Amino acid sequence: MLKRWWQGATVCLLALVMLGAADASSRFGRLGHEMVCVCSCGQILLECNHVGCPDSDRMIGELRQQISSGNSNTAILNWFSAKYGPTVLAAPIRGGFDNAAWIAPMAVFLLATVGTGVLVVLWKKRTAARPVAAGFPNDFTAGDDDLRERIRRETEY
Repeated sequence: MLKRWWQGATVCLLALVMLGAADASSRFGRLGHEMVCVCSCGQILLECNHVGCPDSDRMIGELRQQISSGNSNTAILNWFSAKYGPTVLAAPIRGGFDNAAWIAPMAVFLLATVGTGVLVVLWKKRTAARPVAAGFPNDFTAGDDDLRERIRRETEY
């Protein structure tokens, strides 16, 4: 029984290690999907189906050249960003001022949610504290039969 557990643990460990193994083609696919074609079609670099695109073939060749030179993923993305501008990146690189692109939407959402909650609480307190005006009863009692009769007469056709 213990032998089976060790075999299962070994298989799981090997599977986990092999998932992290990256060859050149998977790295090429991952980096190619993190960039946008600069031909103004707005598509991911490896998925640009713009007929006669003047830029995608050149950029794909540059990507292959950068991968074969042994640069890290961040260095390759920085190289493309320096050459074509930051709009070539499909998503900003983590770090520096680009963190604002990741943090700002979540911060705005949380502030809006908290602000809405505070506003609702304030409105509820304001309406709950307001007293009932004289002459406008909250509910009808047995002595209000005259009022009901008058309402019935005034609303008849």
